[in-house]
Amino acid sequence: MQDYLNGLNEQQRVAVEHIKGPLMIVAGAGSGKTKVLTTRIAHLMKHGVDAFHILALTFTNKAAAEMKERVEHILGNNEARNLYIGTFHSVFARILRAEATRLGYPSNFTIYDTDDAKSIIKSIVHDMNLDDKHYKPAFVYNRISAAKNSLVNPIEYKEDFHIQQEDARSNRPLIGEIYDTYWKRCFKNGAMDFDDLLFKMYFLLNNFPEALAKYQHRFQFILIDEYQDTNVAQYKIIKMLGSVHENICVVGDDAQSIYSFRGATIQNIMQFQSDYDDVKVVKLEQNYRSTQSILNVANKIIANNKNQIPKALWTENDEGEKIKLVRTMTDNDEGKFIADSIQEMKLRNHYANKDFVVLYRTNAQSRAFEESLRKSNIPYKLVGGTSFYQRKEIKDLLAYLRILVNPQDEENLKRIINYPARGIGKTSIDKILIAADQQNKSFWEVIQFPEMVGLRGAGGAAIENFTNMIKGFQTMLEKGNAYDLAFQVGKHTGLVAELYNDKSVEGLARYENIQELLNSIKEFTETPDEEGELRDKSLGSYLQQITLLTDADNNKDENVDTVKLMTIHAAKGLEFPCVFVVGVEENLFPNTMSLYDRDDLEEERRLFYVAITRAKSRLWVTYANSRYRFGSLIQNDPSRFIDEIPEQHLDKTFTGTAHKANAINNSYSNLLHKSFEKTPSLKPLAEKLQQQKAATAHQPNPNFKADDATTMQVGMKVEHQKFGFGIIAALEGGANNKIATIDFEDAGQKKIMLNYAKLQIVY
Repeated sequence: MQDYLNGLNEQQRVAVEHIKGPLMIVAGAGSGKTKVLTTRIAHLMKHGVDAFHILALTFTNKAAAEMKERVEHILGNNEARNLYIGTFHSVFARILRAEATRLGYPSNFTIYDTDDAKSIIKSIVHDMNLDDKHYKPAFVYNRISAAKNSLVNPIEYKEDFHIQQEDARSNRPLIGEIYDTYWKRCFKNGAMDFDDLLFKMYFLLNNFPEALAKYQHRFQFILIDEYQDTNVAQYKIIKMLGSVHENICVVGDDAQSIYSFRGATIQNIMQFQSDYDDVKVVKLEQNYRSTQSILNVANKIIANNKNQIPKALWTENDEGEKIKLVRTMTDNDEGKFIADSIQEMKLRNHYANKDFVVLYRTNAQSRAFEESLRKSNIPYKLVGGTSFYQRKEIKDLLAYLRILVNPQDEENLKRIINYPARGIGKTSIDKILIAADQQNKSFWEVIQFPEMVGLRGAGGAAIENFTNMIKGFQTMLEKGNAYDLAFQVGKHTGLVAELYNDKSVEGLARYENIQELLNSIKEFTETPDEEGELRDKSLGSYLQQITLLTDADNNKDENVDTVKLMTIHAAKGLEFPCVFVVGVEENLFPNTMSLYDRDDLEEERRLFYVAITRAKSRLWVTYANSRYRFGSLIQNDPSRFIDEIPEQHLDKTFTGTAHKANAINNSYSNLLHKSFEKTPSLKPLAEKLQQQKAATAHQPNPNFKADDATTMQVGMKVEHQKFGFGIIAALEGGANNKIATIDFEDAGQKKIMLNYAKLQIVY
């Protein structure tokens, strides 16, 4: 027996050793599917399959990198470099660049992210004299995205009766026209959005038989991860690519199909056995993550779905504690209960903050938990905030870099042509746009000769200087790496200097963001090729990588000790020792929109199943008797999903009310002292928490009156209404944005903007 097969259980081995013919691996939560996938790839290569003939598709860059690394480790050589492993979008982008001329695109086409696409749609809505409050760019973009993922082009969109009826009912009958204009504008700009990477890949294979034959021959073995999350376009592309050899292996779990709102369809995995003859089906039901108690609940919940592939998760792990069902009076009490429970569990069981996650159905629910954690001085991270690459200053610098690679990109040209300000106003830009449209030329082609469109004098000179600057940067493309170019662009455009000169708190943050971007580009150029996918260090290579990054892939805080707050959708693929599933109430989870359709309701149940199976050791399910929704306090019934959990699996002795939460809080001090008496290493933590509690409890002087901030000096003792008494240790900044560093007696050191803080001078 080969060594790499030793760690597999019986069903995993069956999946790995099956070589020829279609294979469906039904991988239950925590059953080791990544291990099976990577070992299967290595097994194929050990049995003579050339790496160049293997295609493995994932949904995140992180998963792709992990798979490639594991295969390399098993093989002990560099052959894994020759594998096509990546996300659907990154692999298809790679193929489309090689085949771009067939489709009429430049090989260096720009890839628009979601914000870029919405920006173009907004400008089209403006050009059509439509109300952008009615034709909201986000709404229109979602309609276009759904159409592309269903392989519906603009002509078909406008001719489809049912689509037109839907748009008419929403009183947006011109979405088809916007789609048509958007489609043409992207093509003129030499750009594709994320959805185009799927649509154009399908178009390439469907309309160019020689290209289809080429890739059918190349990809003789195809493996797809998370197959339950694929959409119509992905399904049809895989069907075409695999139709010759039919060595298709799909891995997924119908019970974790939760992305229908993105166009994913559970039918892809449900009908796989009917799509191919002699399909080998392997079920991975042994769970390596959770206790048996947690799995008992998960199995009972999902058994209520009619549309499913039956399976029963089991484990050799301990039985574990029962699931705690917690009822609170209000959503604020729910938040307080969780904060108190986290503190208690950390002291009793020595958990770290990062061992806890709070999972909710919608982002709007986070408020109560954020406030409670903040009040308890528990550090947390709200997962799903604004991505680093979506911040304005980052997008501005990236726009410059994208223009160097593809100067035909109108949207990014419009973004930077007068930023930083160089005297090219809106009137001049409108003249350029009109000329480009009338002459059927790109924005870049028109600004080469500004005088031809009536732009003379200072405006014409500014445009000429801009184009000369861009051309100067482009001369560095051949010899300079991504960092050299980015550094020169940041320096010579004045973008970095403008941010540096803004000394406000926000300006400093933006400047630090730009420095971090430059640091990341530097890191990219200095990473040895041996440590990942073969790539060059050019600007084009870097831009493609960062454009295709997902939020999950780009999470740099995963090692920081914080409690995580996130939606259940965002938690897919993650695991935590302690999980709170909150707000499990009718009309919230399941949500109101799903109550009248079986398919929707079953997806909500799958979402609850996903939440439960994130837990390794301890699981809380909580709900509130009342909460504010849409400005009114409403009474809640517990979710029907709670009723589906048998009584013997629940521990209701922890039922939470406002009284229970207060009882936990009142006994907290005694717990601290008892804990550090038995465990001396906990004493510093206990002392710190006591200090934080004292700081929160500070009662200001009844005669408190804020003093003039401009009179405050280093060394003064001051009083803050919340933080108590402290000494001003340092002052920085200008007169209008002075920042004080204050050493508070109980709350520790804090930086405070004096213009906004209320401080009273004590002496």
